Amino acid sequence: MKDMRPTTGKVMLALFNILGPLDGRRFLDLFAGSGQVGAEAHRRHASEVYVVEADKKRFAEMSKKLPEGVKSLCMDVRRAIPRFVKNGQKFDIIFADPPYELGWAREFIEIIEKNAEILTKGGVIVLEHSDREQAHEMDSSLWQREHRGYGGTVLSIYRRRSEKDD
Repeated sequence: MKDMRPTTGKVMLALFNILGPLDGRRFLDLFAGSGQVGAEAHRRHASEVYVVEADKKRFAEMSKKLPEGVKSLCMDVRRAIPRFVKNGQKFDIIFADPPYELGWAREFIEIIEKNAEILTKGGVIVLEHSDREQAHEMDSSLWQREHRGYGGTVLSIYRRRSEKDD
């Protein structure tokens, strides 16, 4: 098991400042670890929050601490995302904080591209990754992308274009 690296307070503050009000928005926290990001989204009134963590030990600890109303799954992200799509579930915001420097900055975005219907039109994906790894590019006709650095951490933000952006 790779050591957990929780999102720092500075990065978490930046994340929620970037996202703005969450009222009525559906939020998915992938590679949830401690579940702190999903719990914060719930505290900020996201209408529905799911957290996904594959490690059974971390999942058990996280589940004990999550606020009531946050839904949790113990499942690998490679299985969870297609499952949400199959069930017709869509999210306005997807946050992913995979282990650094194990290829996830590329693989995660490829999984999203294959399952793009998981995100609502105009939705946002935020990928937290090391500044030593490059996040995968996505089709710029479908996605707007920006990066924000915080020390050795980068938030790569992908906004799904809506019809009005055309």
